[in-house]
Amino acid sequence: MGILDGKRILVTGVLTDASIAFSVARLAQEEGATIVLTGFGRLSLVERIARRLPEPPPVIELDVQNTEHLDSLAERVGEHLGGLDGVVHSIGFAPQSCLGGNFLNTPWEDVATALQVSTYSFKSLAVACLPLLKEGSAIVGLDFDASKAWPVYDWMGVAKAGLESCSRYLARDLGRHGIRVNLVAAGPLRTMAAKSIPGFREFEDSWPEKAPLGWDLADTVPAAKACLALLSDWFPATTGEIVHVDGGVHAIGG
Repeated sequence: MGILDGKRILVTGVLTDASIAFSVARLAQEEGATIVLTGFGRLSLVERIARRLPEPPPVIELDVQNTEHLDSLAERVGEHLGGLDGVVHSIGFAPQSCLGGNFLNTPWEDVATALQVSTYSFKSLAVACLPLLKEGSAIVGLDFDASKAWPVYDWMGVAKAGLESCSRYLARDLGRHGIRVNLVAAGPLRTMAAKSIPGFREFEDSWPEKAPLGWDLADTVPAAKACLALLSDWFPATTGEIVHVDGGVHAIGG
């Protein structure tokens, strides 16, 4: 019996089979969960990736900037699962002007997009799923450590700082419903999202050397396993937490 046996999980952000979200979906199924995926834009691409999972799940459309999509999400997910025991938020986007060393010159319109999609959507998704979530459920978001000003990450770093704060407020307000809210701060990985960051090689070149445990830039499984642990019943009294899965870099100075 798997640690997610019988659980119903909504997983967002499966774009390619190199994503953390894909590993979460695959491992969740292997651990006994029934899942539904969401996709944005090219749904046919998400559906094709979904067929690479052990059991191809339903894919529903979700644009977190679309109020109608959010308002109807519980009904649409409910048609497939009936209820939810867990939600995985793997959604982030910033226009190119927000990244790559352009921090002082980024226009507000682009910053607003980054904050809505990467930060505010965590709250939006949680509220949209709330009618389906039962006591003991868990919401897990994917993070990148926002305690430092990283090279080239710029306004996405600000968005992640907002995400970390948002998770704490969600933990406060959803606790009375018996719902846990936590984040997994993964180290840099060669995902599609990472490839869109100008200067990403600065992370690639230094992270494995800094990490006490070493770091494999192509291995999404450690971060996915942390997500599964937080979705499971093994952390019943943990909420508002950030679990670092980065080889230990966050703990090392210099």
